[in-house]
Amino acid sequence: MELRTAASSKDVKYYTTERLREEFLIQNLFVPGEIKLVYSHIDRIITGAAVPVSPIALTAGNELRAEYFLQRREMGVINIGGAGTISVDGKVYTLAYKDGIYIGMGAKDIVFSSKDEKNPAKFYINSAPAHKVYPTVLIKPEGEAAEGVVIVKDCNKVELGSLEASNHRTICKYILPGQVESCQLVMGMTKLEPGSVWNTMPSHTHDRRMEVYLYFDIPEDAFVMHYMGEPTETRHIVIRNEEAVISPSWSIHSGCGTQAYTFIWGMVGENQDFDDMDAVSMKDLR
Repeated sequence: MELRTAASSKDVKYYTTERLREEFLIQNLFVPGEIKLVYSHIDRIITGAAVPVSPIALTAGNELRAEYFLQRREMGVINIGGAGTISVDGKVYTLAYKDGIYIGMGAKDIVFSSKDEKNPAKFYINSAPAHKVYPTVLIKPEGEAAEGVVIVKDCNKVELGSLEASNHRTICKYILPGQVESCQLVMGMTKLEPGSVWNTMPSHTHDRRMEVYLYFDIPEDAFVMHYMGEPTETRHIVIRNEEAVISPSWSIHSGCGTQAYTFIWGMVGENQDFDDMDAVSMKDLR
């Protein structure tokens, strides 16, 4: 597990491009046959991915000083690859493309598998410290689930923006209060419609929560310019397909791509209020 320390906004404004990418960009997440994890000291979030060619078990490793990975944690997973399964203490959940799952604190044995090793699942992971056990829930926004499995089918979907403003998008909220309960993790997916390229604009910050973005559905010859930093000290990071970026609570987090794309957002922190944002006026960005 890779460890990353927190960064001060006062220091970040002096970072070179290389240092900025080293601190906040997460590359090479989806490696066939491996589980890759990055532990950030910013609200103790773990971002990672599992790409099982054969079944892979999730372990705590030395970094967590825990008997098992979710001894003191909760976890959200969204599959952006081929069909696969996740076994949670012996109970098997099937996840198709863009299906998700919330796994509560206390689950001991977690095993990732793919239906087809030639088209493996790509399980994207966000994990946060937890203080209470909530039930495991399979999240299938558009599909059916096996009998006897607790599921959410009708995710909270919100359509925002416009083609004229280049930000027509649909937000699908997977894990949030009132739908899939968690201690602090909030997670979902935003898909930009064809012809739209901007996300999270007008931009904002939220001092009480941090966020991680995973960008995907980006062609090989395309990229997204992810904008971060204090509103009056913005910086950019060039992000390509299936790369993630850590966004501290003091930072804006907007992006503009060379074409439409999709991203998964995960938030942890003091509260779970999706609308707890400090808006930044367009005229104030620098």
